[in-house]
Amino acid sequence: MAKMFLAGAKNLENKKEWINELNVFPVPDGDTGTNMTMTIMAAAREVSALYDMGDVDMVSLCKAISSGSLRGARGNSGVILSQLFRGFTKGVKECQEITIPVLASAFEKAVETAYKAVMKPKEGTILTVAKGGAVKARELADAGVTDLSEFLEQVIAYADEVLQQTPEMLPVLKQAGVVDSGGQGLMQVLKGAYDAYLGKEIDLTVEKSAGVASGSMPGTKSFDAQAGAEIKFGYCTEFIIMLNKVFNIKMEMDFKAYLESIGDSIVVVADEDVVKVHVHTNDPGLAIQKALKYGALSNMKIDNMRLEHQEKLFKMSKQEEKPAEDDDLPGPKKDVGFIAVSVGDGIGEIFKGLGVDHIIEGGQTMNPSTEDMLNAIDRVNADSIFIFPNNKNIILAANQAQSLVKDKKIVVIPTKTVPQGITAVINYVPDLSVEENEKTMLAEIEAVATGQVTYAVRDTNIDGREIKQGDFMGLGDHGILSVGTSISGVTLEMVDAMMTQDKELISVYYGEEIDKDDAEKLSERLSEKYPDCDIELQYGGQPIYYYIISAE
Repeated sequence: MAKMFLAGAKNLENKKEWINELNVFPVPDGDTGTNMTMTIMAAAREVSALYDMGDVDMVSLCKAISSGSLRGARGNSGVILSQLFRGFTKGVKECQEITIPVLASAFEKAVETAYKAVMKPKEGTILTVAKGGAVKARELADAGVTDLSEFLEQVIAYADEVLQQTPEMLPVLKQAGVVDSGGQGLMQVLKGAYDAYLGKEIDLTVEKSAGVASGSMPGTKSFDAQAGAEIKFGYCTEFIIMLNKVFNIKMEMDFKAYLESIGDSIVVVADEDVVKVHVHTNDPGLAIQKALKYGALSNMKIDNMRLEHQEKLFKMSKQEEKPAEDDDLPGPKKDVGFIAVSVGDGIGEIFKGLGVDHIIEGGQTMNPSTEDMLNAIDRVNADSIFIFPNNKNIILAANQAQSLVKDKKIVVIPTKTVPQGITAVINYVPDLSVEENEKTMLAEIEAVATGQVTYAVRDTNIDGREIKQGDFMGLGDHGILSVGTSISGVTLEMVDAMMTQDKELISVYYGEEIDKDDAEKLSERLSEKYPDCDIELQYGGQPIYYYIISAE
C-alpha cells in the first residue's frame, strides 16, 4: 500500500500543470493541480521515510498518510483530498489484510468524511468523482467480485466515466469545455496507485524536505534549492490535434513512445475527434511535425520554462533579501488574539494597525496550508483566536486547523476577501463575548461588496464574455464584472456593477504595480461619479491585483 500511495502521489505531481490548465477561471491563482500536489507530497514525504526504513506496518502508514495530508492541505481541493485520505485510512488501518469488502467500505468512509468537511457540497466536483468510485466499489463487492485487479480497474474506469460527466453537472465546466480539475487530480492519484499495483516501473523518489525561506511562498523550495535545480527539457509544449483519421490504441502508444524519446511530462488524452497533448521537450518542432501526421493543430502554446525559472529565481532572491520579522515570537498572554491571511506590505500594516497579532502571507497565488495555520496559532498567545482567511480557497484549510486544535478556542470568520477581513476586525468589541463578536462579524461582512482587478492568464469564454490572455478583468463576489484592455476603464466599470443605493463608503487599495498618481486619479474619478460616497484611498502593495475595492 505504501508503494501504491507514493506512485499515486508521483503521478499527480507529474500531471499537476496539466490539471492546473483545467481551471475554468483564467486568473493567476493557486491552481488545483499545485494545491493537490503540495497536499499529497506532504504526506508522501512521511510515507517515503517509513518506506525507506523497510518496516511499514498498516497503523503507521495510515497515520503518515492522514496526518501528513491533513497538515499539508492547501486550497479547497487539497483539503478535500486530505479528507478523502483521512476517511480511507480510518477504514483500513486496523485491517491485517486488504480485501475487496474492506476497500469498498474504506472508499465509502472516504467519501462520507470528505462530504462532511464541506459546508455546501457541490456536485460535478472531486466529491462527485470520489462518490462514483465508492458506489462502484460497493456494487462490485456486493456482487462477489474476488479478483482485486479487476475490482480496481473497474472502480477507476467508472470514476473516470463520472469525471467525464462533470461538465453536464456544472454549466461553467461545459462552457469552458473542460472536466473538473479536482476530479481529474483524484483520477491521477488512483491511476498512479493502480500502475504500482500492476508492478509497473515507477520512480518513487520523494524530496525529503520542502525548505521554505522566510517570507517566501509557502511550500516552495528555498532560493538555493531552486537555483540548483536543472531543467532538462526547456519548452512546455501543448496543442490539440483535430484528427483526420481514426486514432486507435496502437497509434496512441506509438505517439506517446515518440514523445518519450524527445521529452518528459507527457500527457496524451484522446477523445473521439481530438487529442490533447502536453510535453516538455527541447525541440517543440519535432512534436508538432509528428502530430501533423494525425491531423490539423489548434490551441498551440509553447512556454520557455528556463526563462520562467530565471524570472522566478529573481523574485525569490528579492524576497530572501528581506530581514526576518520578530513578530513570529509569542507575545504576552491575552484573552483574544487575531490571525489574518494577507499579502502586500500596505494591507499587512493595515491589519497590524487594527490589532491583528499575526499575518500569514498568502492569498490567491499562494494558499497557506493547514500546517501554516497551526504554526500561526502556536505563535499567538491567546485563549481564543479569530482567524480571517480572506480568500474563499483558504477557508477550508482554516476550518481544518480549527478542528485539530484542542487547547485554544479557534473561531474562523469565513471572510472571502481582504476588505471583508478588515471590516470584521474593525467590528470587534472587547466588551462583548467571543460568541457575540462572532455573530456581529458574520453579519457585517455580508454587507461588504468586493471587486478585484487582475489579468487573464489564458483565453476563455465565461458568462458570455470573450476573454483574451492579457485582458484586464474586474472580479466581483459572484463572478466577472468587467473585461477590457484598460486598467482604469475595467476598474470603473467594475465599481459601477458593485454599487447599490445603500452604499456609503468606497475603499480603494492599490497594488504594487500601480503608480500612486494613477491611483489618486482613479480616486478623483470615483469621487466625481459617486458624490454621496466617502472615498478612502490606501496603499495595499498587493501583487497580482492592481486594485482591491470594497463598497459598503
